Parts: sequence; C-alpha cells; structure tokens
Amino acid sequence: MKRTRSAVLATTSVLALSLAACGGAESGGGSAAGGGEFTPRGDVTMIVPFGAGGGSDLAGRATATMIEAANADVNVNVENREGGSGAVGYSNFLGQAGDPETLLATETALLALPISGDVEFDYTDFTPIMKLGDDFTLMIVGADSPYQTCTDVVEAAKTERITAGISGITGLDNIVFTLTEQQAGVEFDRVPFESGGELTAALLGGQIDIASLNPGEIIGQLQAGEVKALCAYSEERYSDYEELADIPTAEEQGIDVAFAQFRGVLAPGGIDEAARQFWIETMQAAVETDEYQQYIEENYLQANTAAGDEFVEYLEGNNELLTQVLGG
Repeated sequence: MKRTRSAVLATTSVLALSLAACGGAESGGGSAAGGGEFTPRGDVTMIVPFGAGGGSDLAGRATATMIEAANADVNVNVENREGGSGAVGYSNFLGQAGDPETLLATETALLALPISGDVEFDYTDFTPIMKLGDDFTLMIVGADSPYQTCTDVVEAAKTERITAGISGITGLDNIVFTLTEQQAGVEFDRVPFESGGELTAALLGGQIDIASLNPGEIIGQLQAGEVKALCAYSEERYSDYEELADIPTAEEQGIDVAFAQFRGVLAPGGIDEAARQFWIETMQAAVETDEYQQYIEENYLQANTAAGDEFVEYLEGNNELLTQVLGG
C-alpha cells in the first residue's frame, strides 16, 4: 500500500517537538511509584470533540474499547464535547493540562483548526500518543442524483451552484473539496454540519448536492442503495473491501486528489514521562487486539500506526501540508 502524501511530507525536528508536547510539569492525576511508574487512579475520560454518529465518535468509542481490551485495569468513559467544528472539545482538553487520566480521540481538526481559525492551541500543546490509522473519504450523492462521477460534479460546478456538505469547516471534507477546487478551478458552496450523522441526514433529505463522508459513516446507506459513491479520495481503490472495490479513485477520473484523515489518541500537555510511556505502551498493546482489527475492518481504514515520537513526526509533516492547502 502506498503511503499517503501527508505521511511522505513528514519532516524532522522530532526531539524538539516531542519535548514541547510532553512538557515538564508533574502529572495532575494517577499514581507514580518505583521511580516513575504510572497507573490511572480511577476511570479515564476519552473526549470526542465532535457529535455522536460520525467518524470521530466511532473512533473514540472503538479506541476506548481496545484500551480496555489491552488493559483490564483501565476503564474508559467516552464524552462528546461538540461545537465549533471541534474547537470546543479541543479547548476543553487544553484545560486538562497535566491530567494523565484524560485522553482525546484526535483527527485532522487538531491541525486544521489552528491554521483556519482563532483558537488558543496547536498540536504542540498536547502529548501525541498513537496514530491508529488513515481514513480516506468518498464523494457521496443521493441515489437519484444526476451525477455519475466526480468529473460530472466538477463540470457542473463550472456553470451551476453545487452545495457541498462538510462535517466541520476544518475537517477532511473541507480539505478534499478545497484540493478539488484548486485543481479544477471551480468553487463549491459549503454547508457545514457538526457531525457525519448530521451530514448524512442532510444528504438524504436533499438539502445538499454532494457530501464527503468516510466509508464507515455511510456504508449502511451505500449498501441500502440510498446514496451512491462517485469516487474515492484515496491513492488506490479499496480492493481489500468487496463492497467498495468498484468505486474509482478521483485520480482515475482526472482529479489528482488523495488525502487521508488520520485517527489517533492524544494525552494532555504537561503530563510526566511515566504517564506518557504508560499510554504509549497501552496503545501499542491496544493495536494488537482483536478490537483494533475489528475497528479497522468495519470502518474501512488503513492500519498505518505511529507511536510517540513517530506520531509527532507525522503531525509535523501533515501540518506543513495543511498549511499549504488552508493557510492561504
């Protein structure tokens, strides 16, 4: 499998960034003994900075399940904090600095929010723990849409108003549509929603013309014939998944756009090294569980993982790419 463009663009400066992410403050919770060992003192909270029903919610709940499978002594409660295209949840998480018993299910908004909006954080304010995988997206239309390919949509946008639904103004949806616009010289009329669930409902209700959705968010409606996928914004077809294998890539249709939303886990900034290592080791065990494999397969992800400093390096490169795409 090819690496994504965002992964290829990752650069160095790993040590400096990891030190900034980890911070030097003592952890605000848990227990430390034996010269730095850490175990959570109580239930762990997993913040999902988006609403229920979307890809981020699915990722957060699956991650909680795989953590519990990897460590029977850890109980994880999932808490949705939606609003502001992820800004509310991330800002709340920023306030948890030093608390090693709070985690966050992270994705591309971690990088896109500081580039596109007025927020008080960037990724170096947090402690990257684990990248779980890459989640590409599909261009989706209603079953009765006149469009049969992504090229049809681009051609129509040259003379018609095309309403494009996106899940948050800083998410993967907006990024792939922006890349499409930049390459094809067209412009879509954005309609933002707070979650993939809301976006799907709007598409089914005929409120928008097109949507960008992860396969895991829309597979039920695809299989039921309620919607159709025009192309995949991936570098290769989903050949490993029979139900998606016939969907052509955007590149096959003359639109050279492929970009993956990463799925991962953050701890707050300011936790100590013992807590950081505990969560890295816990997540390394979590991605070996059946629960992780089930999550990857059921949500049609690519299992490209990166732990600790490798995740920091990935974020640095991905941030450079997004700055080029969204910064202007």
